[in-house]
Amino acid sequence: MGILDITQYCLISPARFLFNAGQTPKTWNAKMLDDKHLKVEFYEQNSASVFANTDIKGGVAIIYRDRQQVYGGIGVFTHYDELNSIVSKTAKLSKVDFATIVQPQGICRFSELFFTAFPQAEDMQGKGTKNKIVSKSFSQMEFAFHNEKIASDEISMLGLGSGKREYKWILSKYLVLPESFEKFRVIIAETNNTGVLGETLSSPLIGVPLVAHTDTFLTVGAFDTESEANAVLKYIKTKFTRVLLGVLKITQHNSRATWAKVPLQDFTPQSDIDWTKSIPEIDRQLYRKYGLDEKESRLSKKK
Repeated sequence: MGILDITQYCLISPARFLFNAGQTPKTWNAKMLDDKHLKVEFYEQNSASVFANTDIKGGVAIIYRDRQQVYGGIGVFTHYDELNSIVSKTAKLSKVDFATIVQPQGICRFSELFFTAFPQAEDMQGKGTKNKIVSKSFSQMEFAFHNEKIASDEISMLGLGSGKREYKWILSKYLVLPESFEKFRVIIAETNNTGVLGETLSSPLIGVPLVAHTDTFLTVGAFDTESEANAVLKYIKTKFTRVLLGVLKITQHNSRATWAKVPLQDFTPQSDIDWTKSIPEIDRQLYRKYGLDEKESRLSKKK
């Protein structure tokens, strides 16, 4: 007999599944979130408030299921009624989400020629890494990466070395690069803080054409003009965006999927948002655009 065959049950559980996060298979998360007989009785993001001296990423929840009752399914779980309302309002006006312009990890990779030239690199990559360029690759492979440009066909790459951001140089023939490599972008760290609602991102920056990055970072967009990239940079710094990002970002990880509840905007000069304004004024424009009331605006403003 499986757990879903029991007539009634009540469980204390890590809460990451509520946000479709963590290592649990996504099919299982979806099954739980769509279960019309299941509801959340209690949620606490700070696990130490319930279990002293613990750090359970995403918090803990008490869930209750009664096969004879219909609760409608959890769907998208949020801890605040105001946040549920904000998600509903933004979804009605914006049918496309910001995640569509966030590229996944691993868009810059080592080429086959790289491993031919440096066969020792394959053993240095680590299990399951394959041809990804991870922080370990960047910091330990001094035979391929240089602190200064020494050949005309080398390109610059952003990564982490000795625990801090830095740029190194590598021959372009050793890399497989995406189309966005030649465009303006915004680069954000894949790991940011702890997942607290409304937290700031760790120093996002403009990615200029012809500069690559390791798996430590994600690329947002691919723009012909720097002004569009600057507009995106301002947008992801707004309190409006940070709060909506917090709907699904409940751990330190800041993957492409966590941006699914953030509405996509027009970042050109023809936009209904004036991106030349300050970030606080852009926030006010977004509140007006989506018709947020005082309570909903206050949820964003206090973050």
